[in-house]
Amino acid sequence: MTKTKYDEIQDYLMVNQSIWLITGAAGFIGSNLLEKLLILNQKVVGLDNFDTGYQHNVDQAIRDASQETGKDLSGNFTFINGDIRNLDDCKLACRGVNYVLHQAALGSVPRSIENPINTNKANIDGFLNMLVASKDENVRSFVYAASSSTYGDHPDLPKVEDNIGNPLSPYAVTKLVNELYARVFASCYNFNAIGLRYFNIFGKRQDPNGSYAAVIPRWISNVLNNEDVHINGDGKTSRDFCYIDNTIQMNILAATSNNQAAANQIYNVALNDSTSLNNLFKIIQEGLVKRIDGLQKKDPIYREFRAGDVRHSMANIDKARLLLKYQPKFNIYDGMEETMDWYMESLIK
Repeated sequence: MTKTKYDEIQDYLMVNQSIWLITGAAGFIGSNLLEKLLILNQKVVGLDNFDTGYQHNVDQAIRDASQETGKDLSGNFTFINGDIRNLDDCKLACRGVNYVLHQAALGSVPRSIENPINTNKANIDGFLNMLVASKDENVRSFVYAASSSTYGDHPDLPKVEDNIGNPLSPYAVTKLVNELYARVFASCYNFNAIGLRYFNIFGKRQDPNGSYAAVIPRWISNVLNNEDVHINGDGKTSRDFCYIDNTIQMNILAATSNNQAAANQIYNVALNDSTSLNNLFKIIQEGLVKRIDGLQKKDPIYREFRAGDVRHSMANIDKARLLLKYQPKFNIYDGMEETMDWYMESLIK
């Protein structure tokens, strides 16, 4: 079987150790990146202030990586309890680092509508601090979490990187500003930054609790606990749901790319697929009912559309396939099987 570009990079990393910084390392995506990089024999620095991340995510990532390899990998990880809004913390975290994976941010459209100032401080001030600290430390590459929210009110589907509309929330504004700053740093300082527009990433360690919880972990938790599931709108709203392993692949491909045409670009991280909320609920409920004897099906409860939400979202991933050799391995069904298994182990005591 022919090896993919991602297979080749993983083989290379196993015998060539570098130092990676993950901001937001205690979060959902950050902790999964941490686990993968430790498995690949890399040294990792993690920066987090635990605003939305958890110590147990870090602990579990190290434990799972150690179990996977049969080695104690805790010595390959250094944690800094710090804040991207503090430039000194960013400079400390970037010291001696080769690759930066900047995941730290205040996510959630509703959160940004309720408190745009906090979202701005974390997502714009913090982002600029990380750019400056990374530039000053001459890191090899800087990969950052952008967002599909940047497409705003642009009507075309699938979404193509060069065609965006007007932002529909303060969160979307902050993510657009990130892209503008990255572009300016490329032109002014010859600094290589790659943005990854995430489309509804899901998988293990995604927090099911709280008012800003993402839909997939929240609904899995609701169904497992026989609680009502609420759908905003008529359920026909659709998203391009992307499993966490595909996201990890994109971060590593982007960070290590030697393709000059791939540098200083924006890429969609998705599947070029579309799933309605109604179908998503069906996948989750049927999958869990199949797994658990006696679990009863319940109809969802529909309520008002949520302010700032985009009606439909689906990504074109041709650019990532062409320039980074991205080959997503998990569709939504495969990813949901893995995800439901993990939450059953974690949520059912």
